Amino acid sequence: MIEDERFYTIADIVELLQVHEQTVRRWLKAGELRGTMLGRKAGYRIAGADLRAFIDERTGPEGKGIAA
Repeated sequence: MIEDERFYTIADIVELLQVHEQTVRRWLKAGELRGTMLGRKAGYRIAGADLRAFIDERTGPEGKGIAA
């Protein structure tokens, strides 16, 4: 379950969506997934509302999952 008020790390998203870390990084770099870089060590944080919007945008009508 995605909480709109929570901030997610790349590792969180990898686990939630069952995709590779590089896939999430590619989405962030391409601007497909909104996130904020907090620093080299802290990494990215993605707002739950942005993650939900990303999933809603990419989930097909059959609800079969996220298109990489």
